[in-house]
Amino acid sequence: MMVNNLKLNFTIPEEIARDLKTHIRKSKRSAFVAEAVRAKLEELQAEQLKQELIEGYKARRQENEELSKEWDSTIGDGLDD
Repeated sequence: MMVNNLKLNFTIPEEIARDLKTHIRKSKRSAFVAEAVRAKLEELQAEQLKQELIEGYKARRQENEELSKEWDSTIGDGLDD
C-alpha cells in the first residue's frame, strides 16, 4: 500500500527534542513520532467513543424508564381474577 507522507513543522519542548535525538536515530525519528502520534490519537478516539457510549447509555436508560412507567399502568388492564 502506498502511503503519502506530509512534511510538518511544529514546536516541541527542548527537553523532548533532546531526548528524541539522544534515543532515536535520525533516520527513525519520523516513524517514531508518527507512531507516537498515532497511538495518542487512537487513545483519544477510544476515550471519545467511550464518552459517546456513556451518553447514549444514559439517554437510552431514561427512555427505558419512561417506557416502563407507561407499561406499568397497563399491566393489570384486562386481567380479572
